[in-house]
Amino acid sequence: MNEKDLIELWNRNRTQLVVAQFAPTFLLITTASLVPAVRSAGPFTTWAVLGILLASGILGALVEYSAAHEAQAVARDLAAVGNSAISKTIAKTASWLHVAKYLTPAIFVGIFVALSVALLG
Repeated sequence: MNEKDLIELWNRNRTQLVVAQFAPTFLLITTASLVPAVRSAGPFTTWAVLGILLASGILGALVEYSAAHEAQAVARDLAAVGNSAISKTIAKTASWLHVAKYLTPAIFVGIFVALSVALLG
């Protein structure tokens, strides 16, 4: 692949990473605001909501990890073939994608645990 193709691939992976965060974030915010309503709906509803959050969080984390991992591979290829300033910048900043691969899912787990306590407590 040439430099232009790699930059386009980088941008697609970056967009995929951002889009993958929408659904889990929306679900967490919505659930946090509806804790009393979910609790009053009964245990089956509570467990269903926790299952939805867990499934969405796992899927979101997998997509985020995959997109970030692929983007880091693209950045390594760009470092090898790219001479432009943008290619050099992408190669330098790609290590920050570890945040999306590891920290973001860890934050989700923390929020999921807190919501679980709130819903079951």
